[in-house]
Parts: sequence; C-alpha cells; structure tokens
Amino acid sequence: MASEDRGLLQAVLEALPVGAIVQGPADEVLAANGKFAAMFALDGRVDLSPGAPVRPLVPLVQACYAPGYDGLLPMDQDPGCVHVHRVHRSAEIPLADGRVVRRDVAPLRRGDAYLGALWTFLDVSDRKRREHGLERDNLALTELARQRNAFVGAASHELRTPLTTVMSFAELLADPAFGALNEQQSTFVDALRRNADRMQRVIADLLVTTRLRAEHPELEFGPVDVPGMLRDAVLERLAAARGTDVFTVLDCAPGPELRGDRHRLQHVLANLLDNAAKYTPADGRVTVTAAPRGDAWVIEVADTGIGVPADAREAIFSGFVRAANVRTGGYPGTGLGLAISRTVVRLHGGTLTASGTEGEGAVFTITLPLRGPAGGAGERGARGTAAGGEAGR
Repeated sequence: MASEDRGLLQAVLEALPVGAIVQGPADEVLAANGKFAAMFALDGRVDLSPGAPVRPLVPLVQACYAPGYDGLLPMDQDPGCVHVHRVHRSAEIPLADGRVVRRDVAPLRRGDAYLGALWTFLDVSDRKRREHGLERDNLALTELARQRNAFVGAASHELRTPLTTVMSFAELLADPAFGALNEQQSTFVDALRRNADRMQRVIADLLVTTRLRAEHPELEFGPVDVPGMLRDAVLERLAAARGTDVFTVLDCAPGPELRGDRHRLQHVLANLLDNAAKYTPADGRVTVTAAPRGDAWVIEVADTGIGVPADAREAIFSGFVRAANVRTGGYPGTGLGLAISRTVVRLHGGTLTASGTEGEGAVFTITLPLRGPAGGAGERGARGTAAGGEAGR
C-alpha cells in the first residue's frame, strides 16, 4: 500500500468514534487508530505500525476480556485463521474492568478479491448498564403487578361474603312477610340495597380487571348476532333504568355474524350504556347505531350528556382514571369500566375510542373485525368469569 493511501486510511480510522484496526489479507496490521490502542492499553506494548503482524496483538486484547468469557472467534485463538473474517461477525464482550465492548468484524473486498477485515470496538458499557437497570425495574414492576392483582383478587373475594349477607338481610327487611315498613324505613332499606348493589358492581369490576390483566386472558369465541346482542343490551339497560327520563334509541342495520365472546361484548355495551345514561341529564337522549363496514362491525353509543374533555379521551381508558368534569360533577364510579371495555375489545382485535364535544355529549365507537382477532389470540374457553360493572369516565 502506497504511503499516501496509508495516510488516508489512518486519517479515516482516527475520525471514527470507535476503536478500529484494519487487518490485511496476510494477517498484518494495515492501520489502527488511537482509540483502539487506548481501549486495550496497547501503547508501548505492541507494534501497531503498518505491516506489523497481528499475532502478538491477540493475547494482549484477550487479556482484557472478563474471566470465563467463551465467545472467542477462531481468529482470537489462532490469528492465522484468515477465512473467518470473510463474513460479518458481531459480539458483545465483557472486559475484566467491568466495561462491555461491542466488537464487529467486517470483511473488506474488491470484487472477488479479499483485502482483509475491519475490526471495530465500541464501548457500550453505559447502554448495558441502562438496559440492566430497565430489566431490574421491569422485574420489580412485574412483581408489584402480581402482588397488586393477588391483593385485589383476595380482597374482592373477602368482601363478597359479607356483602352478600348485607344484601340478603336488606331483601328480608323489604319483604312484607316480615312486617310492613313505614316510609322512612323503606327509604333507608332502599338506600342500603342501592349502595350494596353498587359495591357489588365495583367488586365485579375489580375481579374482571384482575382476570384481564392475566398473562393469557381467554375468551369464549363463537358466532355473534350483532343486532340481537344490541337489542338485548338496550332492553336490559331500559329494564334497569326504570324511573329515569333518558330516551334511548337503537338503529342497527342488518349484517353478518362476527366471531367473538358475546358475553364479554354485551358487558362492554352495558358499560357504555350505563355511562351514557349516568352522564346524560333528564330528557336527554342515548343513541346506539351499528352497521357493517367492510370486514368489520362499527357500533356507536352517543349521548347528549356532559361529554368527555379532549385531553382525557385516552386517559379514561387507563383504569382508575376519571375525567375532570366527572370528578367535579360528583358522579359515582371507579374508573375501571372503560379500561375493561377497551381490553375486551382489543382482545377481539378491535378498537374502542371516545369523541364528541364536552358539554354537548360523548360518542364511543367500537370497531370489531368479523373474523375476530388475528391469529386466534385468547380463544380458549375461560368459563364462568363474571364481567360488567360500573364504568367510570
């Protein structure tokens, strides 16, 4: 190699942000930069001038490796194995002083002629430390999530037994066979039953949230008649809302069945309808529209209530998050219903979004693919799991 070419090659290597050495086809040094020498403390210990043999350099670099490192290339063990450099190789090597370097070996060619190999060494110690810290944090968060789910599950089950007793005695108190109640006593019993029922829905939400946060939540997939499911959901809502002045309209076009878990999807609709009725004032209107579009069903639940602030339209699906206008308005709820609903819809391969105008009404849009989730995710039966509960915006 001409001296001018050597000077240019040396200048290129010195400009690189990594330690680098170019090895010739006969295992001689063509050029090495100062970063490479400094990385392995080679100054004054080995000849790195052009034409010097690579063989004496190898044990000095190897001596910097952490004890027990077994990722040596044949070249590391025998500098004469030139052929191993004719494919690109990479490795992350721990050093004895605690650093980690990424070594890349790239073959140099001109046509079919092999000209040697470029070895680069990048110190990735900081990145590896950050990765290790993130791994530890992830493990800690996973354990905290497991403990939280275990606590929520246990607490919910523990609350169910005394709550069932309270509800049973409330029913007995309201039974005329045990004596008539005066107006004030009837008001007290009604309040007891109403709040016990609300607490039962909260517990159901907590249990469903715990189940859906499992590593592999499972649903029972089958053919779902969407118009029939919507009709049942609206009729159930009307039956539960006796005495309210919110007008409900269902407008559903005919269309094909979709693959889904009807039980879970109907609870999603129940959550959205409960929300719509709860946040809509008397004489307001709730409209449910649905129609197939392409290879999916699109269902909208719209109301003329308080609406969802623009800055909360994603946060309300996070769980235990409620929009500011709901908190200040004194509306009851846990903030779990929408999180559960979006999880169920996503397990079907669909989407659930919020829109509308604050102060004029909210629109929740569900899109469900006809064929269900891609790859059949979560399709094995998990029978007997309760769903539903009070949604919270």
